[in-house]
Amino acid sequence: MHIRLLLFSLLTLASTPLAAQELADNPVRVLLKAGQPAVGVTITVASPEVAAQAAGLGFDYLWIEMEHSPVTLETARNMILATRGMKAIPFIRVPVNEPWTAKRALDIGALGVIFPFTSTPELARQAVEACKYPPLGRRGAGPGLAAFRWPAPEGYRDFADRNVMVIAIIEEKRAVERIDEIAAVHGLDVLFIGVNDLSFSYGHRGRQDVTEVRDAIRKVVAAAKRNNIPVGRPAASAEAIAQYRNEGFSFFQASSELGFMAAGANQLLAPLGKTDTAVKKRPLY
Repeated sequence: MHIRLLLFSLLTLASTPLAAQELADNPVRVLLKAGQPAVGVTITVASPEVAAQAAGLGFDYLWIEMEHSPVTLETARNMILATRGMKAIPFIRVPVNEPWTAKRALDIGALGVIFPFTSTPELARQAVEACKYPPLGRRGAGPGLAAFRWPAPEGYRDFADRNVMVIAIIEEKRAVERIDEIAAVHGLDVLFIGVNDLSFSYGHRGRQDVTEVRDAIRKVVAAAKRNNIPVGRPAASAEAIAQYRNEGFSFFQASSELGFMAAGANQLLAPLGKTDTAVKKRPLY
């Protein structure tokens, strides 16, 4: 009898998809809870092949970019399917902080939603509610595609309520002015500082070395720490990540696939004197 049960258990495990076998808890959340850095690659090219290749490089998550790229829901769905069983967890930055945009991202299988311009506590609460099923939130019940991607033994809905991450982007001066209220919203998993847009909001058009912008960043980090929420920002290099770790950051958006392609090509071409200088000097018209 014991041998039969053992064989049954082994056969069941063998027939269970990799995602269900290995993903008891969102690995990104586990890293952050342990005080370890989580690093994601930004996906801007509308290609499941590129996403799949990136997902196997060692990154912790994919930042599928739907605010500043031509990636559509159909393409994002194909990316999520193409990365099944790979290390990087698919997150989507939606174009706007609205429940319907989060619903569509989650129902195609994203395991985290990155909400831009979350500049008030009301928007922060809206983001959380959009990612949780009632009674915890207001997410609609239609997860057939998501359940196929995440065939959790406990059922998708309970799995999602435990594992979907809510990342709020702080990128406006008015958000910094209410950061203590925003950080106190229950259910936020990460406060991410959009340092470039934040600089523009203060009138400095991308300059992040200005005292006013630096002070705003420190204020967000302090509020996140008081509320025990991980804080994130873009980071272009391992050296930058090490520096930002010392400043209290643990969630990092690395360069895009196009940025890595350009950097890799430059390593070969620059020593040969082959650069894109001529292209950059072309007139606009």
